[in-house]
Amino acid sequence: MKKLYLIAFLLAALALASWYFYPRQLPEYGPAYREYAYVANGKSNTVSVIDLRTLQLAATLKVGQNPTGIAANPKKNEIYVVNTGSNNVSIIDAERNQVVSTIGVHGRPYFIDVSSDGKRGYVANSASNNVSVIDLEKRIVLANIRVGIAPGMAKVSLDGKTVVVTNRQEGSVSLLNAETLKLESTIPTCNQPTDIEILPDSSKAFIACSGSAEVASIDLKTEKLLALLDVGKTPVDLALKPDGGEMIACNFDSDSFSIIETTTNEVASSNLVGTHPARALVSADNSRLYVSNFGSNTIAVYDIDYGQIIANIQVGSGPDALALSQNQNYLLVVDSQSGDVTVVQKRKPKKFERSEYSLLTMIPVGAQPNDIVVKSFMLTGKSVRK
Repeated sequence: MKKLYLIAFLLAALALASWYFYPRQLPEYGPAYREYAYVANGKSNTVSVIDLRTLQLAATLKVGQNPTGIAANPKKNEIYVVNTGSNNVSIIDAERNQVVSTIGVHGRPYFIDVSSDGKRGYVANSASNNVSVIDLEKRIVLANIRVGIAPGMAKVSLDGKTVVVTNRQEGSVSLLNAETLKLESTIPTCNQPTDIEILPDSSKAFIACSGSAEVASIDLKTEKLLALLDVGKTPVDLALKPDGGEMIACNFDSDSFSIIETTTNEVASSNLVGTHPARALVSADNSRLYVSNFGSNTIAVYDIDYGQIIANIQVGSGPDALALSQNQNYLLVVDSQSGDVTVVQKRKPKKFERSEYSLLTMIPVGAQPNDIVVKSFMLTGKSVRK
């Protein structure tokens, strides 16, 4: 443990030195522009708010017990925090950065997904074997729909018609009708299904099965299992390219990631990356893949067009969740064991620099941070503050 703290201290010192000798070139922002990163701190029962205009901590908000999943509303300036220990969801007003409401759900929720129109939230309750459907405008629970055993995640398709739920202890996936709020079907898949990705056209869902080293492909129109794809050991996270053509599976116990062709349901390649890859994220232009290596305290940057790793960046201890700023120039890394967020900058390198990526700073947050989301927006009218 002392060694981990020493490494975190040295990294922080390095970041501070870089800050001093190479002043930041922050973009120019208008007085109405806001951009924040919200970090769920599992052991502090708080959410840290980072102002991405200044790269400084703006607020620390008290939420429920053991916050885990966090999501932003695409249509409203609101953030939703799932509190696993207190079985509820905290709603944060992003304009004021205040908790404005708390909605009770059922037993041991972990994640929340928000529909593309911003009107509904879906929360899988792992200890209650159901999914809570939340009306985000009225801030009430519309229904609690029975699913399989120990549901870990619920995700809604982009067209808003289907909710896909992974039942971890049952080895199955439940499909819910988002219009009637009823269970449509339950499909056996593979052992310990966890993460979910749904194609942008809402035609297929892909499921990471950590217990069987497979990824399941499901046709959402016919409600049938299409394929079980062999990947590495313990696939824990899926990341879809924004264009939907390829998907990446992080294989935690194989120290690799697999690239899956979503149209043909084929594994195109598997690549060694680092120790215990935990999360992956693809840039908005489909060109770069970022992978957090939980066991080696690094971030790998993979050039998708050239098919090779172009950078390995040392960060804090236990890097996990990832997020990109609106302009894609800042990669935010949640360091779960050292309790901070590392900011990696992407910019045009100078002559003496080898890479376009560099560690810019490290921002302390709470204890055991586990998830992050970025929200950007423009204030209007009287709410604009300089």
